[in-house]
Amino acid sequence: MNELTQVTQAQPVPKHLPDAQIVTQVKHWTDRLFSFRVTRPQSLRFRSGEFVMIGLLGDNGKPLLRAYSIASPNWDEELEFYSIKVPDGPLTSKLQHIMPDDEIILRPKPVGTLVHDALLPGKRVWFLATGTGIAPFASLMRDPETYEKFDQVIMMHTCREKAELEYGRSLVEGLRDDPLIGDMVAGKLLYYPTTTREKSARMGRITDNLTSGKVFADLGLPPMDAAQDRAMVCGSMAFNLDVKAVLEGFGLREGANSDPREYVVEKAFVGDGI
Repeated sequence: MNELTQVTQAQPVPKHLPDAQIVTQVKHWTDRLFSFRVTRPQSLRFRSGEFVMIGLLGDNGKPLLRAYSIASPNWDEELEFYSIKVPDGPLTSKLQHIMPDDEIILRPKPVGTLVHDALLPGKRVWFLATGTGIAPFASLMRDPETYEKFDQVIMMHTCREKAELEYGRSLVEGLRDDPLIGDMVAGKLLYYPTTTREKSARMGRITDNLTSGKVFADLGLPPMDAAQDRAMVCGSMAFNLDVKAVLEGFGLREGANSDPREYVVEKAFVGDGI
C-alpha cells in the first residue's frame, strides 16, 4: 500500500483551528496504519519519547483530542505521528482522511515517562513495543543521546502481520545512512521484529521471547540483569502489565521522572478505541 502524499512547496496556510498546525505529509502503510507529519510550533520543546495531545474538531464543534507519542526526535523541524485507523473511532475515523495542507489541533504541552531522565544509567536499553506503540521509540532511536547513554539499544517490536512492521523496519534501515547518527547506530542498534499471526522469520510475543530466552540466544546477549539492563515499554494495557511482570521477574524496578529506576512504562498509549 504505502501511499505517500506530501506538500510539494512550502507556503503559508491560514490557521482556523485553535492551536492549529499544518499537515505536511501523510503515508498510509496498511489499511489500518498511517503516519503523518505536521508543522512544529516554534515554542515547542520536548524530550524524545514524550507525547502531546492532538486532534480535530468533533461533530459538535468541540476539540476531540487524544494522546499521541511524538515519533520524530527532538531535533526535527517537524513533528511526526504514527496512528492506527479505527473505522468507528471518534478521532481516527476522521484523522485517517487528513491530507497535506489540512489543519490538526496540537496542544504544545509534552509529557511522558519514556524519557532517558526516568532511567538509571546502564549498559543496554530495551525498547519493547506492540503495534503503534513503536512511535516513542521511533523518536528515541533517532536521538543521539540514546547512543551516548547506552552501549546497546535493542528494539523489540511485535505485530500480528508482517506488513504492520513496515514502518519500524523502514525507519531502522534508514538510520544506517542518517547523516546525524548513522555512525553512532552502527553496531549498537539491534532490531528484533516478530509477528504473532502471519508466519515470518521471527515469531512470538515479546513476553514469550523474553521468558524463554529466545531473544537473548538469537541476538547473542546475556539474560536481562538489573545491574546492566534498562527497558521502556509501550503497548496496550494488557501488554504493559504482562511485560512489567516479566521485567520484574528479571529484577528490574519501575521508575518515573521523579524516581529513576530500571524500567518505565507509557500509560497514555493510544488504544484501539480512538
